[in-house]
Amino acid sequence: MKSSRSFSLDGLARILWAVALLTLPVTSFRYFPAGDATYVRPLAFFPLALLLPILLIQLLRGKTTFPRAGALTPLIAFLFAALAASLLGVLFAPLALRGQDAFGRVVRAWATIFIGLAFFIAAIWMNRDENDLRFTIQWMLAGLALDVLWSGLQGATFYLGVLPKSLVTQWQRAFSMRELIKTNRINGMAYEPSWLAGQISTIYLPWLFASLLTRVRMTRFKWLEPTLLVCAVILLLATFSRGGLLTVGATVVLTLLLAGRAQIRSAWIWFVSGFQRRGAWLWRAGLIVLSVAVMAGALLFLGQKGYIARLWNSNAASVEDFIIQNSAGARAAYIWGALGAYQDHPLTGVGLGASGFYIYNNLPDWALTFVPEIARQLSPDAALYPNPKNLYVRLLAETGLIGFFLFIAFLFSVLGDIVAALNRKSSTWQYLGAASLFTWIALVFYNMTQDSLAIPNLWINFGILAGMSAFAIQSNKVTEEKA
Repeated sequence: MKSSRSFSLDGLARILWAVALLTLPVTSFRYFPAGDATYVRPLAFFPLALLLPILLIQLLRGKTTFPRAGALTPLIAFLFAALAASLLGVLFAPLALRGQDAFGRVVRAWATIFIGLAFFIAAIWMNRDENDLRFTIQWMLAGLALDVLWSGLQGATFYLGVLPKSLVTQWQRAFSMRELIKTNRINGMAYEPSWLAGQISTIYLPWLFASLLTRVRMTRFKWLEPTLLVCAVILLLATFSRGGLLTVGATVVLTLLLAGRAQIRSAWIWFVSGFQRRGAWLWRAGLIVLSVAVMAGALLFLGQKGYIARLWNSNAASVEDFIIQNSAGARAAYIWGALGAYQDHPLTGVGLGASGFYIYNNLPDWALTFVPEIARQLSPDAALYPNPKNLYVRLLAETGLIGFFLFIAFLFSVLGDIVAALNRKSSTWQYLGAASLFTWIALVFYNMTQDSLAIPNLWINFGILAGMSAFAIQSNKVTEEKA
C-alpha cells in the first residue's frame, strides 16, 4: 500500500510537470492573482504551485533527494545580497510614487523572484536522467506545437481573413490580458510579439537547434523537430521583433563557432567535394541560390514594417537621434534613469523593485524634449511605475555591485556546467550542452531588453541543465563509493 501511494505521488508529479511545460506559452494569464499593472503572469506557475509541495512531501518521506546543483550556491548568495539590499532600500524611504511605496515594491519584487525560483527548482528536481530529459523536451515541444497552431490561426485571421478579427480577439482575451496586436504582428499566447520572440529564442529554439546540430531526437518522429524548427523560425519572423531577430542571429553564429566547429567542417567538406564530382555541383549551386532567395525574401518581408527598415535607412545625426528614430528612446531613458540610482548607491543598490522611485529624477535632458512617451508618463494623470527594462542595469541599480556580481557568478556557474556537458562524449550530453549554450548566449542578449525575474525564460532551461549535471555527479559518487 505504501509503495502504491508513492507511485501515485510520483505519477502526479510528472503529470503536473507536463502540464507546466505544456502551458509555458501563456505568459499573461488573465486570472492570475496580481494587479492589472502586472503583465508577467505565467499560467505554468499554477501546476508548479501544486508540484513543489508534492516533491517536498516525497523528500520528507525519503522517496527523493534534493539535487545539490552547483549553480545554487552563487544563486543563494545573490538572494541574500538582494535581501540585504531590499532592507536597506526600505530604510532609504524614497517618496511614494503614484500610490506605491518602497515596502510594497520590495514585496512585489520578491514575489517575482519566488515565481522564477519555482521554475528553476522544479526543472532541477524533475530532470535526473535521459528519460526525464526526454519527457521534459517532449512536453515542452508539445507546448510549442500548440503555440504554433494558435499563432497560425492569428496569421490566417490577419492575412487571409478566415475568421473575424473580433472573434479571435475574444478567444485571446479568454486566457490573456492582451488582445490581438492591431499592427497584425503575431503574438501567439504571449502578451506581445517581443515576448513570443523571447520565448522562441531562449526556450524552444535551443533544443531544436541542438537537435539539428547533434542529430539527437527526443521525440519518436524524426520529422517533428525539423518541422518545428522551421515553424519556429517562421513564427519569429512573423513577430517582427527586432530584438528577437538580432538575438537569434547572433546566437546561432556564436553557438556554431563555439560548439559546432566539427559540424561546420563536415558541412564545408561535403559542400566543396560536390564541385569535384560531375553533376553534383548543380545541387550545391541550387543550394546557394535557395539560401540567397530565402534570405532576400526574409529581408523583404521584414522590410514591410517601417520601424524595422529604419534600422538601415536612418539618417540620424547622432546616437541619441538613432535611438529615438528607432522607437527605443523611452527604453534608453529608463536605463539612464536607473543608472542614476546605481550611482547614488553603487555597492548596495536601492532595494529590489525600488529603482522606479529614482528613474524620473535622473532622466536625460534629450528624453524630456524629444521622446513623446516620456512626456506622457511625466504627466500628473499618468499611473505608470517605471522600470529599467534591462536586467543588468536593474541588478546594478537595485542590488548594487555586490548583487550584480553574484548574479553574474550564477550565470558563469551555469556556463561551467555547459562546458562540462559539451566535453562529455555522450550524444545526449552533447545535445544538452549545445541547447544550454544556445540558451546562455541568447539570454545574454535577451536580458538587455527585459528585466523580469519571474519570466520562465531565465530559469527553465538552466534548471534542466543544473538538474542533469547534479544527478550525474551524485551518480558518479555513488558508483565510486561502491567500487
